[in-house]
Amino acid sequence: MLDFFSIFSKGGIVLWCYTFQGVKANFTEPINALIKTVLLQERGGNSQFTHGPLQMQYKLDNEFELVFVVGFQKVLTLLYVDKLITDVHRDFRDRYRKKLLDSSLAWITVNFNYDNQFSLLRSNAEVKESNKVTTMRTFDKSGKSQKTIKSMTIDKNKDPKEVETKKKPSTPKAKKPVEVAPANIPVEGPTNGTTVANNSTDMDQIARNREAMSKRMATGKGAGKGKKTSQKKGKSARIWENGGNSKDAEALDYSGLQNEPLTNGHGEENNITDEQRNWVNTSSNIQDLEIEEEEMIIEEEAESKSDTNICSYRKSSGGLFSMFRGLVGSKALSKEALQPVLDSMSDHLIGKNVAADIAQKMCDSVSNKLEGKILGTFSTIASTVKQSLNESLVQILTPKRRVDILRDVLEAQRAGKPYVITFCGVNGVGKSTNLAKICFWLMENGFRVLIAACDTFRAGAVEQLRTHKTRLHTLHPPSMHGGRDGVCLFEKGYGKDAAGIAMQAINAAKEQRYDVVLVDTAGRMQDNEPLMRSLAKLITVNTPDLVLFVGEALVGNEAVDQLVKFNQALADYSNSEKPRTIDGIVLTKFDTIDDKVGAAISMTYTTGQPIVFVGTGQSYPDLRSLNAKAVVHALLK
Repeated sequence: MLDFFSIFSKGGIVLWCYTFQGVKANFTEPINALIKTVLLQERGGNSQFTHGPLQMQYKLDNEFELVFVVGFQKVLTLLYVDKLITDVHRDFRDRYRKKLLDSSLAWITVNFNYDNQFSLLRSNAEVKESNKVTTMRTFDKSGKSQKTIKSMTIDKNKDPKEVETKKKPSTPKAKKPVEVAPANIPVEGPTNGTTVANNSTDMDQIARNREAMSKRMATGKGAGKGKKTSQKKGKSARIWENGGNSKDAEALDYSGLQNEPLTNGHGEENNITDEQRNWVNTSSNIQDLEIEEEEMIIEEEAESKSDTNICSYRKSSGGLFSMFRGLVGSKALSKEALQPVLDSMSDHLIGKNVAADIAQKMCDSVSNKLEGKILGTFSTIASTVKQSLNESLVQILTPKRRVDILRDVLEAQRAGKPYVITFCGVNGVGKSTNLAKICFWLMENGFRVLIAACDTFRAGAVEQLRTHKTRLHTLHPPSMHGGRDGVCLFEKGYGKDAAGIAMQAINAAKEQRYDVVLVDTAGRMQDNEPLMRSLAKLITVNTPDLVLFVGEALVGNEAVDQLVKFNQALADYSNSEKPRTIDGIVLTKFDTIDDKVGAAISMTYTTGQPIVFVGTGQSYPDLRSLNAKAVVHALLK
């Protein structure tokens, strides 16, 4: 049983809505969720959407900008819904076209009388679907009825090999040529005398083999005893290149420098260069990713020249949009005409490091957006297709909500509590390095930061944060923060409970009036259940204000698997009713991928969460905010 059927325009005008008898629920919230999550976010590749217990199926009409939505309970299996929504789409769009041609647009302001026609279409769809129900075929129509009883009986007295040979069709075998021996050469044949002689020689050979084996075994035992009595030669030590020796011990011994800080063997002041000192008081604002404006202008000029001269486009080749040059005409675009183009587009996106399933969903969304559009000239086709792709990709990368960390930190200050950020991710993606970059950015904006060393598993994790703390303390001495330390490291060593260390660090930040707490966690694979339970416990117990997932820009399909399983683990292993999941993404190593920026699309499309920071180097100021236009330009060039 259906719950509702609604037809509305993309501009927000409800043309017709039908609620079935006995249904009292309000369907405004599910339809608004469909508009916000699917239509506005360019996720229209799948024609189904689930909202709570309700399953919705929709169809887009791109020619008249209409949306057809039918809703029913997801526990039901209604096979006639596809035919119903297709029939209603065809019938209603014809009526809508007639109204537009008659210029009678006043009917839009009132409810459109479509109930009787809809009831007729629904009954026809139900009847046709019921007639399609397949019945079990009778015995006369089965293959067994064609067989005789004699062919199905098995005779136990017959050899099964003979039965198989009878079943198999006999194939004529090629006759082998018979070699005839010459008459003057006698043909030898076996006789009784020769068989006796052969038997006697075999027995003699066996006896000789046994005697030789016994001699070998005797000599082997004696040699083994002799080896045991002999002294073993000692193993010589391997000499490593640049390994050092006892003479270098005095030069490498820094234990006597008790009064000096341990900063990897050299003092603080000597570890800071003039270039690094220039970072101070110049990195408070995070810049956007740079757009190659000259290259974009050159490409736009080349496209405009090819559009004005229609004859020249046949000679030119290359580029993603050259595949659309064959779609010239004034007819409406269909899926059959766009399918080869979408296949090429999918391969292009996968080559740019977009996950395969995400690329397919994006192509389906573009297909639904372009299907039914009437295009005239070649320039209209090229501009419309490029505009559609750009709009889809920019809409995906545009965050649904803005993460303003500086504003949130100021609000936490007024509330008298520290702002807590937790970093999580897999091994080796750069969590600690980017944590130090964000710490430097916060210190540049005048905030005091406490770093919680909750990676109690990896050897050297605490020492790495201690080194970053020392360098940041040198760049930002206490004189820049009113005589108080601008950064502090809270550590409890290795092998401790990470959730407990984070709680103690937050309490210490409250007492010492630190503005921000950055929680560093151990890297873990998404399939490691014990470590994922530990991460879920840390987030559930401490309730951080922001949970950031740190991921590499080098990954392809793995990005989707990581994010999905991290979100799923945080939801499954949490004891709270409303579990916390990933709030944002930090994309690292972005300077190593050239134009293969597909990981940004994959991560944002999977979670729907924004990319808050982009790491573009190993220095503290190498932190950028995502520029959607720059990423889309690199993805489509």
